[in-house]
Order: sequence, then structure tokens, then C-alpha cells
Amino acid sequence: MFEVFELKDKMDYFDKAVHVFWTQWGSSANYRFYYDCMLHSCEPASDLPRFYIAIRNDTIIGTYTLLRNDLISRQDLFPWLACLYVTPQQRGNKIGSKLLRHAAQEAGKKGFQKLYLCTDIDGYYEKNGWSHAATGYIFNDDATKIYEIPLNEMDQK
Repeated sequence: MFEVFELKDKMDYFDKAVHVFWTQWGSSANYRFYYDCMLHSCEPASDLPRFYIAIRNDTIIGTYTLLRNDLISRQDLFPWLACLYVTPQQRGNKIGSKLLRHAAQEAGKKGFQKLYLCTDIDGYYEKNGWSHAATGYIFNDDATKIYEIPLNEMDQK
């Protein structure tokens, strides 16, 4: 069993969480970017971004975040699910699917009607109820697939 927490509610995990997010999604040149973004996301006045961690036995085993924008051309769409990650030892246990449902519930609580993500992965998100909605372009001009899910559909899964 594992539990999912918003990082602002588990500040004793803050440094570990920054390390996990940065290790999976960052580069040697942007640790301070992750640290600063995550630190300010914990302030109560901000609705987004929000960072979430899945914990089992005091260890972070998964992550995701809700963002205003995922550095993609379609800035008219939001919120974005990003940084979905499950540690290799925990894969195959449907943790990613549970994190996707949790993200949809959290976005729904914030009053959003849809949740978006961009990816180059085929098949995974479709299996979890997401549908391909459009093509967008990331900051380096590469095309990427945009997926969406109406949040009321996630509640039924």
C-alpha cells in the first residue's frame, strides 16, 4: 500500500522530492529551477503548480505534478499533468494508473473540467482513458502528442 501526498503537506520530504523530480526530469544545469519552482508551489496562495509524491514505507516511489503549462505551444490549454514517474522496482503494480486517477481528482477539486498531457509514449495513456486531442510543439520546435481526459470520465474508472 502507498499514499499520495501534495508536497506542501509533507515538507519533511521536500529535499528528497526535489532530488527525485530533478533526477528524473532535470539536467545538470537546472537543479535550482526545480528547487525554486517546487518551493514556491508550496505557498498557499498558488493553485498551480502543485507537486505530488507517492510514498511507501517512508520512500518516494512515484511522482506527478499539475502545471499551468508544460512548456508547450498550446498555452491555451491547462492544467497539464507532468512528471508522472514510478520507480523501476514498483512498476507493473498499477501505481501509474492510480497516480493518474489521483491527478484527475485533484484537478477536479480545483474546478477544472479537463486535464492535459503531452508525450511521445504510445498506448499507455489510451489504456488509462485518455484520448489524443491534438499536436503541439515543445520549446525546441519538436512536435508532441497532446492527450486530454474529461475529469468526470476519470471519476467513473
